[in-house]
Amino acid sequence: MDDLLSEKEQIEQIRTWWSEYGGYVIFGVAAGALLLFGWNYYKDSKLNSQLEASALYETLTGLVVDGDLEEAEVVAGELGAMYADTTYSAQSKLAMARLYMDKNRDQDAADVLSELLASDGDDAIRHIARLRLARILLYQDKAQEVIDLLGGEDNPAFSASYGEVMGDAYHALGRIEDAQAAYQRVLMDPISQGTVDQRLVQWKILDLPEMVVEETVEETVEETVEETAVEPASEDGVEATDTAQEVIE
Repeated sequence: MDDLLSEKEQIEQIRTWWSEYGGYVIFGVAAGALLLFGWNYYKDSKLNSQLEASALYETLTGLVVDGDLEEAEVVAGELGAMYADTTYSAQSKLAMARLYMDKNRDQDAADVLSELLASDGDDAIRHIARLRLARILLYQDKAQEVIDLLGGEDNPAFSASYGEVMGDAYHALGRIEDAQAAYQRVLMDPISQGTVDQRLVQWKILDLPEMVVEETVEETVEETVEETAVEPASEDGVEATDTAQEVIE
């Protein structure tokens, strides 16, 4: 009899507990199932987006190779609008910049690369975009903008490439000492052999005008002339003049 009452009490306790907490249990199970379903759906959706974006990007690269600018702009626009969160969207801007340059539309190329730099994306792709934009700006005779764009950038994988373009910009601005220093840093970069043509950089150094030497000579001549203007003339009256002439030669 006691065992029977005990079983009844246990059943009653279970019923009481279920009446109080059963709803929470059902809700928890349902929420877990919904969360699992949502996660699986998200992964499938993400994968499908990547596959669709990949297919569009492959189409775009074919159009770029063929030089079909009109169709390429349509596909690139679709990639940017529908798959902006994929790397293919950023890569499509690099491809379009190349096509614009092939069509002699350098400003359009600069604009699309600037748009890529302004967006949040893969750092490596943005460094590539920055380097290509710098070269376009140099092509457009905007050397100071190149300095402003690359100045302060510090990435070991791109430092040599940046340094070479910086040297070109300094050269264009007539800042020969800065250009030489930039080229020298490129040659001293331990990983520059895999990122730049070192022989070309060496030729660029050799091609620099000897403005620094010329300026030093001119300053020396001016100082010598000033000194001879205040010093007493020699006995034969030609010694000071001969000294200045030797510096010039």
